[in-house]
Amino acid sequence: MAPPPPSMAPRMTALFLRVLTFAFLMVSLVILTTNTDTLETGIGEIKVRFKDMYSYRYMLAAIAFGLAYTILQIALTLNHIVKGNGAQTSGDGNLVFDFYGDKVVSYILATGAAAAFGATKDMKPIFAGLGGDKFFNKGYASASLLLLGFVCTAISSVFSSHALPKKV
Repeated sequence: MAPPPPSMAPRMTALFLRVLTFAFLMVSLVILTTNTDTLETGIGEIKVRFKDMYSYRYMLAAIAFGLAYTILQIALTLNHIVKGNGAQTSGDGNLVFDFYGDKVVSYILATGAAAAFGATKDMKPIFAGLGGDKFFNKGYASASLLLLGFVCTAISSVFSSHALPKKV
């Protein structure tokens, strides 16, 4: 199989980054939404779920928003590749959408990861003696994957920034 023509390379790179972002966000979503634990207190057991922490709810919203945007971008990129106009010179405004969309979504993903990291760091010592390590470690894992999703979107944002001046 022959390599894609050079005009397709930017779209193929964008597709790779978007698929990687999708994978990171999906795994982060699964870890976050299945994160429950039982804490042993002196008066009984307390079942803790991810939705009991506001920062984890915000992280869930950031993941959902990021997934919706990433799925849309994967579909648009595949559409361009299949139609054969994979070069980033299409005149339909997609480059402007990519430019602003990547910026906004990357900031949302970054703030979601930061909120989860901050809350987990603050709450883990408080519940350390109650057996909540598993719950907070999963919170760290989910936030780390969200951070990796942010990195992929930020890299995509740099590519869309470079592609935009060529069009204008």
